[in-house]
Amino acid sequence: MIEKGHQVQMITAHNKKNYEKKDIEGITVHYLPVKYSNHFGFLRRIYAFLQFAHKAYYLGRKFEKIDLVYATSTPLTVVLTALRLRQKKQIPFVFEIRDLWPEAPIRLKELRNVFIKALSRKLEIKAYREACKIIALSPGIYEYVSNLVPGKPIFLCPNFSDCTFFEKSDRKNTELLEKHIIGNAFVISYFGAIGKINALEYFLDLVKAAEDHKMNIRFFIIGDGAMLSQLRRLVVKRNLKTIEFLPHMDKFRLKKYLSICDAAYISFINNPVMRLNSPNKFFDALASGKMVITNTSGWIRDLVEENECGFYLDPENPEEFVSMIKPFMVESQLSKQQNNARKLAERSFDKDERIKKLMNFLTT
Repeated sequence: MIEKGHQVQMITAHNKKNYEKKDIEGITVHYLPVKYSNHFGFLRRIYAFLQFAHKAYYLGRKFEKIDLVYATSTPLTVVLTALRLRQKKQIPFVFEIRDLWPEAPIRLKELRNVFIKALSRKLEIKAYREACKIIALSPGIYEYVSNLVPGKPIFLCPNFSDCTFFEKSDRKNTELLEKHIIGNAFVISYFGAIGKINALEYFLDLVKAAEDHKMNIRFFIIGDGAMLSQLRRLVVKRNLKTIEFLPHMDKFRLKKYLSICDAAYISFINNPVMRLNSPNKFFDALASGKMVITNTSGWIRDLVEENECGFYLDPENPEEFVSMIKPFMVESQLSKQQNNARKLAERSFDKDERIKKLMNFLTT
């Protein structure tokens, strides 16, 4: 947007006590003091979402000139800011949907209160109807919203693969290989949020299966979240020796660690609603030229299988992992999958091309 000559104000939040404003690559970024953590319970997170929506509105209405509001969800409550700014300043808003809310928490039985469910559904429909345009981050989300608001301009724009920043490397970082005593082991990593919906108990099942069959595989979990402590306890309880936890890291450090990985594991709870999502980690893995192992059916599985850049593994049958991973522990077979992953990123999800299409949708 900046490169096209637009002025951009971004409103976000941080866990500090005071408001801050920074200029980052030409974008004016406003940090609101709203305490939030993946470790929070459901109601505590809802409170943080509402607090942010309220503070964002009062900040946004101080801006002298706004031509367009770009509201990105989740959480759905960000649309409260957009709706109020639309009413106060008579300006249109675009609604970007990264995950279905409240559909996902309802199906996952996190949202049970009848009153809150009804209120959330009402807000969801209002958001879709009032938005001038909608951006959907997966085919399933696109179809879902299209059925609710027929005729609404909707653009399918899955997350980007940053093919300039991430790169496929044929050489592993020797410093990290030595640091973690990896040797010539095959490396599978999960990186991202460590929450309940990520269901990383399934990942530990793979570790157990590999260890039982004495396979030369190392596993990493990179990230932070509410389930981290429980997973650590499970590793100790199950006496797993080939898995290591690493803290959440910025993309520069993550890039180095991806260089020593052979495959990336995409994990979600076994529920049909998770088939609709569009996880950032998947697109980063493709850009990095990593074979993908996904435990979720849906469009991500279809992409992986159709483009031969990995495989789907039934989370309830971890023993299948042993026979399914063996062919790819041969260098020639692995290289083919990794090359296909990078090609898919460049062909279908390249950041620069996607942004061109997105900007065209926003400005026409």
